Formats: sequence, structure tokens, C-alpha cells
Amino acid sequence: MARPPQDPQIRINEILDAADQLFFTKGYHATTISDITKKMGVAQGMLYYYFKSKEEILETLLDRHAASLISEIKNIYSLTTTPSEKIALLVSAALHRANYKDGLLLNMLYDAQNLQLKEELFHQLELALSPWLLKIIEAGIANQDFFVSYPPTAVDYILVIVDFLSEALYQKTSDEILTFRLTMAEALIEKALGAQEKTIHIMLTR
Repeated sequence: MARPPQDPQIRINEILDAADQLFFTKGYHATTISDITKKMGVAQGMLYYYFKSKEEILETLLDRHAASLISEIKNIYSLTTTPSEKIALLVSAALHRANYKDGLLLNMLYDAQNLQLKEELFHQLELALSPWLLKIIEAGIANQDFFVSYPPTAVDYILVIVDFLSEALYQKTSDEILTFRLTMAEALIEKALGAQEKTIHIMLTR
């Protein structure tokens, strides 16, 4: 009896899962295509059927993390919480995703050889996150929680703060300095939104 064909996405996810673990344990540059196929117990030809290179595997892996973050953001938007809480949850989710596996994603993205990929991914994330941030801000304005004359600028400002905090995580700043930066980031976001003080609380564990 003929074996039913496997869903290609299942095999792709298996490759990404194996690569993700190896990138974390060995490092991205130290991991080879051979390492990935050995871990999976398959021939290299099978992997090359789905991916042309290790770089393409990394790019697809990052896309998967981005899609997961967007799904999480959509869930945050649907919560019955205040706009301020949603903004804080959104920023916290983005930073938590960036700090995945003790900064594995950030280490790969900030690598000099991957800077172009970092710029592309961050641009994609900005395009994806911006509409949800804008919706939350507009809801906050309608509820008179926020007082913003031009919401798109506030969105851009928040994204800059997220990038600033992500770089702090990559640099593995001390807990004391990171706490200070988080506190300042909260105050700056509140100021940008015209929100009450002490209403934005960014949660970050590492």
C-alpha cells in the first residue's frame, strides 16, 4: 500500500525545530547543514528540497517567530483590559520574543553578517505591529485614557523604544540598568500617549 504523502509544512517545521535547537546549543555559525540533517536522521538532499541554504533556514525561522508574535498581539488586542495595559502587554510580548532562549534571536540578528536580515525583519515587524498599536491608541483616545494629537507618531515613538530596549537585552546590561531603562521607557510611552503616570508597566523576565 502506498504511503500517504506528508504535508510539506510538517517537514519544514521539523527542520526549523532541529535548526532552532542547534543554533541555541552550538551557535548559528558553528551549526552546519550536516548537523541539522544528522539531528533529524535524514539525508541532506531532503533538507535541500525545502531550503537552499542555512541562511534561508534562519530567515524562515525568524519569520515563524514574527508570525507567532503577531498572533500573540492579536490575542492581546482582544482582551478586556485598559488600553494602557494592552500597550504594556504588547511591548512586553515583543521584548519577551526578542529575548527568546537567553537572547538567541538577538545574537543572530545583531551578528555583523546578518545585519541586513535584522533590518528586514525589524521593518516587517514594524509594519505588522503598527496597525495594532494604532488601534489600541485610537481606542484609548476614544476612552479618554490617551490624549494624542497625531497617533501615528506615537506608534513610531513606541517602536523606537522597543528597539532601544531590545538592544539593551542584546548587550546583556545589568538588571539594575535594565530596570532603570524599563522605568524610563514606561514614562516616555506614557508621555507620548498623554496617559496618566504609572499606568504603563512593562514586564520582562530573563
